[in-house]
Amino acid sequence: MDTARRSIAKALSWRFLASAITALIVYLVTGELEYAAGIGLADTIIKLVVYVGHERLWNNISYGRVEKQPEYFI
Repeated sequence: MDTARRSIAKALSWRFLASAITALIVYLVTGELEYAAGIGLADTIIKLVVYVGHERLWNNISYGRVEKQPEYFI
């Protein structure tokens, strides 16, 4: 299971990349840098909170998870 700290680090790195792409698309469509930056910021904040919650929820679901078997050294 990932720690909460790891989930947050993953969320931050992904949101930075994804929001930069969103802001770039908005800029290319509108030509307005300030508007694109505002949309990118709103996208980051909203989706970051949702992503972390989603990650934490899935840490409590065992579907598709394989239990780690103990390792024996001889």
